[in-house]
Amino acid sequence: MSVTLHPVSPDLTPAEIDRWGGIPVAVAVDLGRDVGQIDPALRPLRPAGQQPRLFGQAVTVRCEPPDFGAVLQALDVIRAGEVLVIDAGGHPETAMIGDILSGHLRRKGVAGLVCDGAVRDTGTLGSWEDFPVFARWITPRGPSGAERGAVNAPVVIGGTLVRPGDLVIGDDDGLVALSPQVVRARIGDAEARLAREAGWIRGLAEGRSAAEVFGLAPLLRG
Repeated sequence: MSVTLHPVSPDLTPAEIDRWGGIPVAVAVDLGRDVGQIDPALRPLRPAGQQPRLFGQAVTVRCEPPDFGAVLQALDVIRAGEVLVIDAGGHPETAMIGDILSGHLRRKGVAGLVCDGAVRDTGTLGSWEDFPVFARWITPRGPSGAERGAVNAPVVIGGTLVRPGDLVIGDDDGLVALSPQVVRARIGDAEARLAREAGWIRGLAEGRSAAEVFGLAPLLRG
C-alpha cells in the first residue's frame, strides 16, 4: 500500500481568514453547535497563560498507527501558515510525531499541529513559544512503518469533522475547526459577541449592577 494524496481547491480568501484572527475559541464555540468544537481532551502542551495561539488552515493527515507514512508525506505538502491536523484515531500507544518532524515544520513556518493521538519529545515541543502543539496523549514509543494513510482527506478530530482548508483556532481553552461556510456566515456574530462582552466589562468596571449590565429579571424576594 501507499499513502494517498487528495487534491484540494482553495476556498477561503486571506481577508476572510484574517477577520477571525482576534476571535477567542470560547467566543467561537459559544456561537452554537454548528461551530466545530473539538474534544477538550486534546490539550496544549504548554501551561495556561504561556500557550501561543494556533491559527491557520488545516492540512489533514489520516494515520493507521503505528504507521506514520501520511505524516512524513505531509511534510512536503504543508506550507507556511498552515496547521498540520493528524487523525490517529485517538491511539494512545504510539507517537505519530516528535521533535525531529515538528522541528522541520517549525522551520518551514507551519503554524502548529493538532494530533488526535499521541506525541513524544514533549520537553522540546513544549519549550517552543512559537509553535503550538495540541495532543490527546503523550507516549515515549515511536512509530513504525511508512506505507499507509492519507493526506488532505476529511478526518475526524475529537469527534469533529475537519476538512482540508478548514480554519483551525486553538488557545488555552481548547480547539475549534471552522468550515469555509461558517467562516463566512458567522464572523459577524463573533464580532458582535466580542463587542457585547466588552460592554459587560465596561459596565461592571463603571460600578453598574450585574442586573443592569446583564439585563436580569428582578429578584423574587421571599
